Amino acid sequence: MLGSTLFGSTLALAQKGGVWESKKSGWLLLTGDQHNQVIQFADQYKQYLSVARSAELSNREVMRLARAAGFIEFTDPSQVKAGARLIVNNRDRAVILAVIGSQPMAEGSRLIGTHQDSPHIDLKGRPIYSAGKTGFALFKTKYYGGIEKYQWANVPLALVGRIDTEDGRRVDVSIGLKPGDPVFLITANAPHSDSELRTRTYSDVFKGEELDPVAGSIPSEDGSVTDQVAQTLTSMFNVKEEDLVSAELQLVPATQPVDVGIDRGLVGAWGQDDKLSSFCAARGVMEIQGTPKYTALAYFSNFEEVGSINNTGARSEFLTATYSRLTAAERGAGYNDVDLRRALHNAQVVSSDTNDGENPIFENTQEPSNAARLGYGVTIKRYGAGFDANSEFIARIRSLLDQNQIPWQTQTPKVDVGGGGTIGGFMSAADMEVIDIGVPLLSMHATIEGSSKVDLWNLYRFFKVFYQSQ
Repeated sequence: MLGSTLFGSTLALAQKGGVWESKKSGWLLLTGDQHNQVIQFADQYKQYLSVARSAELSNREVMRLARAAGFIEFTDPSQVKAGARLIVNNRDRAVILAVIGSQPMAEGSRLIGTHQDSPHIDLKGRPIYSAGKTGFALFKTKYYGGIEKYQWANVPLALVGRIDTEDGRRVDVSIGLKPGDPVFLITANAPHSDSELRTRTYSDVFKGEELDPVAGSIPSEDGSVTDQVAQTLTSMFNVKEEDLVSAELQLVPATQPVDVGIDRGLVGAWGQDDKLSSFCAARGVMEIQGTPKYTALAYFSNFEEVGSINNTGARSEFLTATYSRLTAAERGAGYNDVDLRRALHNAQVVSSDTNDGENPIFENTQEPSNAARLGYGVTIKRYGAGFDANSEFIARIRSLLDQNQIPWQTQTPKVDVGGGGTIGGFMSAADMEVIDIGVPLLSMHATIEGSSKVDLWNLYRFFKVFYQSQ
């Protein structure tokens, strides 16, 4: 009887196209009230994106929201008590939010790791130069992360970042985001005179050294446009031109986050890789009620798009050092390295990053039976070649998703065509139990990316239950 029942279920699924083809869009699984929650959460996400224009600005906004939710800076071991809500800031460019659990760190923790940086264009240390006899001053740049260079032409760009001076001042820079601000423009060639450029390949429509935007066009009294730009910039921020060497200035799209489609089902914005996961992780940990059994941590890293380098990237010792500080605070004088190793070994981790979604125009760039679709839920990433979570941890995550009625899917890139990676590998190397989870995007790494509002909400829901899982 059991065999015939199983056979009947299998046959019914086969007639419908299989279990994966029978899955419904996340939109069709919502109640009326949940639909409103999806829209409200997306609106709050867009507000965050409008200010989180760099890793540092994201860090600042995450910390602002955390303080409003009752988190305080971790400055003393005595603060590490069950229920405490702590901020561990790393040079204003990476941060960990922690809600201390009732069980010791050595017995386990629940960590969600994301990255706050996104592909953009950096200014070089001596950025202002003259474009020959054209009468323009340009900014000399170097692109950051895996951008498709041609997409950055003819897009209004804003300049954001900081300048640090020899006398110890930090000067915040933002030009192009407020109404009435000027913007910067990388100029493409007109079709009337581009015949000798038409043989360039897809990836070389613009070369890296050509991604230089117009910085100014009005000459100074002695006829120098570059002098005029330098004088305007330095007087605007009360700095010297040499101070630009000790600056972190980047060009980002000046456009604001918007809804996409007549049904407003997508969020369109630059920087969703991976500020999307960062926002969901932040909101999830901030909304923990009471004291969780295991300490819950949200880790916001930097420099993932260029290899997680530097002392604020996931390759650094910041995360391990934070685990050491928290574990030592709990153990007191008896703390030793074995306690730290137990805490790392027993940590359960979601490395969250967005992934490429099925493209309605370029369908052949993905293998459809293992591609992720916008609107169909959070993505369990299966890379193969030793990069996956172990099968028992994947099963545990599937159970959490199903028990909480959170739609999910999988993603594996087309063989010999695509790929990618997350910060999860660095945490796995520390002996943590790690799985890669995300949601799909359209136009990933472009000057505007598309995400499904219902996927965004479902990722946030998953994070909330993962933080408090037993």
